[in-house]
This record gives sequence, C-alpha cells and structure tokens, in this order.
Amino acid sequence: MRYNNWREVAVAPLETFAPRLPVSVVIPSYQTPAETLARTLAGLERQIYPRDLFEVVIVDDGTEPPLARPSSTSLNLRVVRQDRREFGLARARNTGARAAAHDILLFLDSDILVEEDWIAAHARWHHAVSDTLTVGFRAHVAANGIDADTIRHRPGSLLDLLAGRPVDDTPEIEEHLAETDDLASRADDPFRVVMGANLGVGKGFFERLGGMDESFVRWGLEDNEFGYRAYVHGGLLVPVREAFAWHQGRWNEGREAKRRSARIQTAKAAHLIAHWRYRGDQPGRLFRVPQFVVSINGRDSPTDQLTDAVATILAGTTHDLVVRVELDLHGQEERLAQLREAFGPDPRVRVAPLCSPLDQFPSSPFHISLPARPCAKDLVRRLRAQLGDAVAATGTLADGGTVSIIRTWALHRARRAGKSPVAFGEARTISAKALRQIGSAPRSEARTFANAPSLRIKLQRTSAGRACARVFRRIRPLRSAWFFLRRASAAARRKGRAIET
Repeated sequence: MRYNNWREVAVAPLETFAPRLPVSVVIPSYQTPAETLARTLAGLERQIYPRDLFEVVIVDDGTEPPLARPSSTSLNLRVVRQDRREFGLARARNTGARAAAHDILLFLDSDILVEEDWIAAHARWHHAVSDTLTVGFRAHVAANGIDADTIRHRPGSLLDLLAGRPVDDTPEIEEHLAETDDLASRADDPFRVVMGANLGVGKGFFERLGGMDESFVRWGLEDNEFGYRAYVHGGLLVPVREAFAWHQGRWNEGREAKRRSARIQTAKAAHLIAHWRYRGDQPGRLFRVPQFVVSINGRDSPTDQLTDAVATILAGTTHDLVVRVELDLHGQEERLAQLREAFGPDPRVRVAPLCSPLDQFPSSPFHISLPARPCAKDLVRRLRAQLGDAVAATGTLADGGTVSIIRTWALHRARRAGKSPVAFGEARTISAKALRQIGSAPRSEARTFANAPSLRIKLQRTSAGRACARVFRRIRPLRSAWFFLRRASAAARRKGRAIET
C-alpha cells in the first residue's frame, strides 16, 4: 500500500464477514465501580462475533480489595492482577497483552459500552492485513439508571437504548479526520486519532513495537505515542467507524484534573513524538527521539574531512538531529579513538559500525544519507523541503557522491516486505540547484581560520600563521574591526607628524 491509504485493502464488509481468527479483548481496570464494569461486560456478551472465538482478559491494576472474576457474566473471562505503582494504564495494557491467548488484541477501557458488531468491525481488518492499528470511535453519555440486564436483553442497539440522553462527541478527532481524508491522505500525523480505549492491533506487531511505553504514569498521550511508533514503523492506521462504543460518563467529568495531567504529559510526549505539532519551533532543543538521523559514510574519507563534515552539520540551522559516522571498525582503532575524542561528549554524534540506522533510531521519522563532504549549514532544511510529501528524495553530487532523505515508515515497511521504500509512495529527484547548494559550502562557510579547525591548527604552527590568526581575531567582529581601523589611522597620523618634524 502507498502511504496510509487503507482504502486499498480488500476487506470484507461487515454483512458478509466470516470470522475465523480468535480475539483477545484486554480491559485494564482500577477501582472500577461494579455496576460500570458489569455494563461493559454485558455489552460484550451481545457481540455477533462467535463466542468461542474471543476471550476477555481483565487486568486489575492493584484494586483494593483485589478484583474477583465477576460471577454474573457468561463470557470466557480471566482476571490477571498487577501490583499498583503509579497510574498504570500503559503497564496494564502490556500485562494484558502478555496474558492474551490470541493473536488479535482489542483494547477496551473498563467504562466503555460497545455495540454488538464491535469485535467484528475491528477483527475483519486484522483478518485482511498485518501490522495494522484499527481505531474505533466513541461518544460520551451518562449511563446512570441502566443496569447490566437491560443492556444484555435490549431489543435493539445501544444507540436505540440511549436515545434521548445528552451525548458528547469528540470533535477534535472528526476535525483531524476531515483534514486527512479519513487518514488516507499523505498527512504525516494519522497517529493523533489513536485512542487506547478503543483500539485493535496484532499481537506480533504490538510486541515488535515494544508495547505501550510504561514510563507514562499519568493520564493522557500514552496512546498517541504508541500510535506514533506504529505509524513510523510502517503500520497501517485505519479509522473504523463501525467499531463504535459509548463511554459511561459525560466528557466534562473529571476534565480539569485530566487537563492538568495532559499539560505534563505533553512536555513528556515532545521527547518521544518527533513531530512539529508536539515540539513546535524550538531551535536549539535536543530531544530523546531526534527528528532527523544524518548518516555520513566515512569508510574511505580522511578523518579531518569527516570531522569537518560533522561539525558543519552540527553548526547548521536544524538542531533536532543526530549524526552517525559510519565506519568499518575493523583495524580502525586509532581513527575511531580520534573521532570519539573529538565528538564523544556530544550526544548528537554517534560513531557507528556499518549497520542500518533503523536499528539505532527506529522511531526517528527521517533518515538522511550523505558522503563525507563539506556542505551548507542549512543542508537538512533544504533536503526536507526537497522531500515534500514524498517518501524519498535522492540526488547525485558533481563528484559522484549520493544524497538521500527517506521517511522511516517506508524504510520499515520495505524491510518487512523485501521491497524498495519507493514501492510505498512517490520518489523525487533533488533538483540540480539544490544539489549545488547542498553539496558545497557557500563562500561565507568556506574553510577559514574561524571555521576550519584542522587548517587553523596547521597554520598556527608557523610564526606567520600565528601573526595572521591574531590579526584575524582582532578584525573579525565589526566592532573590533572599526576599533582596529581607528587605531591604525591614528598610528599613521602620528608617524606622519613625526616625519614632518
């Protein structure tokens, strides 16, 4: 499939879908009121999905007293327990995934009522394509006054049962769907709609991604971060409107506490989600997951040339990056030691063996490959502009060196499929003008006493070089240059008066 165009998938309609794969429904729970959980389970009892093809795993996140298996349900249900630490929603989902017996995982919050075709709506996508996140929909409604038996024995849908009650939708999700053609466009942020309360994923893909990030110990954004990793690893994100659910409780209930938590979580997520919507424009900042991975092929390049190339990139206009110097480490101990001494303390530089950058930085969205050449300081920005919304942009420099920028999701998808990244989207050729600007530093960035350390050191070993360096240091800033000229002019006038005398 190209980009995130889920419409290319041949998936059976709900009306003709014939289930054959078993499903595990994972429900984290902490101090959930008994009547709320009973309603949630009653909704699952009404599923059209064959009862022998799904199980329910409730994860008790340290409830006191411990949650016992509800006796009123006829579901194939187990309760597993984890110790209470902090807000443990992400950890509970991982615990449930490990305990799950089946290869399709559906995550559901303990206060969610699902329509009767909820499991089937998710599962039919996982029957058709692997490495997929299916994102269900929900609305918020007060469920007070309705008991589990009413839900279990209702004549129609939950929509019919809840008719007339005030309902709160999630307008920000609909807005994003409208902007992205229901996530089928080339937009690079489909993960923003991922909600852990109503989510489907294959167990193998879930494990390959490392599960939910358990360092999220407050409410909010752990599902967006998981969705980001799924997207950047080449997963397909599918909005499934038929997988509809009802949150038991109005939108504004507990909202202020959630807003406070979300402000803290937003700062945390900025380090993990390498996208401008989460980071904004913050020049000079370093993040845990860099946006750009710049790999420099240093196998056949002199060490001085490598250090100059790295220094130019680090001094550039884009700071949200990491630079990898790729070397064949065998028999290169002296060279390796020199590079590590030069850049070891800088967290933005890695001296790496000849391995795929995907193994070191699997969640950074852009991978750039360069030869060890002098380059413009805005190289990364120019390459990103050349890429646009394509998956890859490549070009050949005048000396034969190649330059490329590729989206990471396409690299991951290509690796799993055994294809080229351009099989999954548009490929572009970097313009000749851009290559000239990228491939060599402009005159203002040429090797000088000020910005070519190796040349400066060599020249300063001579007395003439040291004298020139002193003069250059004096005249480089404009203010110092003006001061120098005034002093030189005054000295010349004094010498003239002395000659006349």
